Amino acid sequence: MIKSMTGFGRFEYQQDFRKYTVELKSVNHRYLDVNIRMPKKLNFFEAQIRTLLKKYATRGKVDIFITCEDSSEGQVSLKYNPALAAEYVKYFRQMSGEFGLENDMRASTLARCQDVITMEEQSEDEEELWKGLRPALEGAFGQFLETRKTEGENLKKDILEKLSNMEGLVEQIESYAPDIVTQYRTKLEEKVKELLGDTQMEESRIAAEVILYADKICTDEELVRLRSHISHMRDTLEEADEIGRKLDFIAQEMNREANTILSKANSLDVSNLAIGLKTEIEKVREQIQNIE
Repeated sequence: MIKSMTGFGRFEYQQDFRKYTVELKSVNHRYLDVNIRMPKKLNFFEAQIRTLLKKYATRGKVDIFITCEDSSEGQVSLKYNPALAAEYVKYFRQMSGEFGLENDMRASTLARCQDVITMEEQSEDEEELWKGLRPALEGAFGQFLETRKTEGENLKKDILEKLSNMEGLVEQIESYAPDIVTQYRTKLEEKVKELLGDTQMEESRIAAEVILYADKICTDEELVRLRSHISHMRDTLEEADEIGRKLDFIAQEMNREANTILSKANSLDVSNLAIGLKTEIEKVREQIQNIE
């Protein structure tokens, strides 16, 4: 199924006293570019998160936001540094004696001295953390994938509609070809009569000139190739694998044929139709940039 590179997913998972929330969004990018924001205690899961994401996306700029709310007791513990406290006491006494100051030191005063008492986070069980984080990731990634598929189907419908418009323009350009050659022959004969008067010009000379002109403005090959590219793009849109780059290449080939048709255009009507073709192709290319 065709997938867009634009997507969003959010999922919460409760594991005992921890609640994990994973939210992610993505936009267009040539490759898979992942940015993860999460608590420090989850940093060692970064490689696993990236590996898991690759099962759901291969292209796009993806931003992942992870939070972990821990309501358990004993998340942090106090650590007392007796050696440092002794140093503080030693110097307080020394200053009291040197300057004749009252030593009004209390335990509470000493506790406020830097690094005498510190808070440390308790070590976490990595396996338990991953048991809670992984379901949250898979839930969010699953939603993310579904939004990409939904948007991909909308892109597919829009591109197919534009391909139909292009086929209509091709048919109109084809319909002008016979009349253009006939009109040129008529104008050529009128011009010869005007220049030569009653003098007759050989029919073969006029026919040869008409053939040269017809060959110069002929767009049959370009129109056949353009139809082939349109058919190829329709078939590609039904493929299951990542097709964004392939579609972009086909669109480039379409644009090349449209440019040639425009350069050969010998009437305002054909020029306008060729410009219309280029406009539709550019719209298709813009939509393809959103496809994975």
